[in-house]
Amino acid sequence: MEELRRMIQGIKFTQLIAGEVFRIEVPLSREDMLELMQRNEPIFLRHIQPIERILPIHGGADDLQELSDLVRNARKRCEDGLTAIHIRRVEGTLFPYSAADTKAVLDAVIMELGGETAMQSPDRILSIFAGHNELYVGWGTPAEQLSDWPGGAVRFQREEGQISRAKFKLLEAERAFKLYLETFREALDIGAAPGGWTQLLLERGLRVTSVDPANLHPKLAAYPRLTVLKKNASDVRFPPNTFDLLVCDMSWSPMQMAKLVLEKTEALQDGAAAIITVKLMHKKPLQTIRDVVAKLESHFELIKAKQLFHNRDEITLYLKYKKA
Repeated sequence: MEELRRMIQGIKFTQLIAGEVFRIEVPLSREDMLELMQRNEPIFLRHIQPIERILPIHGGADDLQELSDLVRNARKRCEDGLTAIHIRRVEGTLFPYSAADTKAVLDAVIMELGGETAMQSPDRILSIFAGHNELYVGWGTPAEQLSDWPGGAVRFQREEGQISRAKFKLLEAERAFKLYLETFREALDIGAAPGGWTQLLLERGLRVTSVDPANLHPKLAAYPRLTVLKKNASDVRFPPNTFDLLVCDMSWSPMQMAKLVLEKTEALQDGAAAIITVKLMHKKPLQTIRDVVAKLESHFELIKAKQLFHNRDEITLYLKYKKA
């Protein structure tokens, strides 16, 4: 909320789900608002749904009929490309239908109109949010809504043999930053234990050097492309131009983390990528982020900063190393 207040004067918030979902009113046109979000995407906002219609909830079959009629009246939006239907709801809403039932009915309406529906990679999204007594309905592209997942909640299925849930953070970063980890060759993982990020990088085919005084999971010993240094990262040195990717997901103070990363820049190739989490330990997260980014920008260009769905009290930075 504070980030958006600094971006948009006169913005107003109405809380729909505590600490999670808000209805916002802005003194901007839809086009200007979406353009602002694209040009300067907020760090903490994972999803934005335009509200084009507000339908009262009656608590019966009329609610689903009104939604169906709304889709039929938007025939031109449904005819070309793939449409996804996203439905979210507050606890205790008067809307009586489950998300699955609502989606099944609206999918049928779209197909009746000659359109196609899709779960992944849609061309457009029909987003519906069921409040306590109102339905908020809006259309938009995945780019306009900042995500092609409902509410920006990117979910992965836990795999057999997965070392830690931290792996989900790197998987989500790969999607959010449009990275392809398999295009890198040599990675440095600072503060690697127990090895969730190392595991994903190895699975993508990279050679990985993992540094941590704690033990990595024994399963990782099966990878011949892994080099493990059981040391503090500040105590190790590498030849110049060794790595084209640096990752760091340590529970250190933000400025200490930034200092440690900067100590390893001589080992990076020009243009190397860095994916780093910043723990927000203090009461002023925006100031913490500014301080960390300012320190790292002595050697890195910030490409994007985002609080991902799998982040908790932290954000993830995507940076590119630039040789002096």
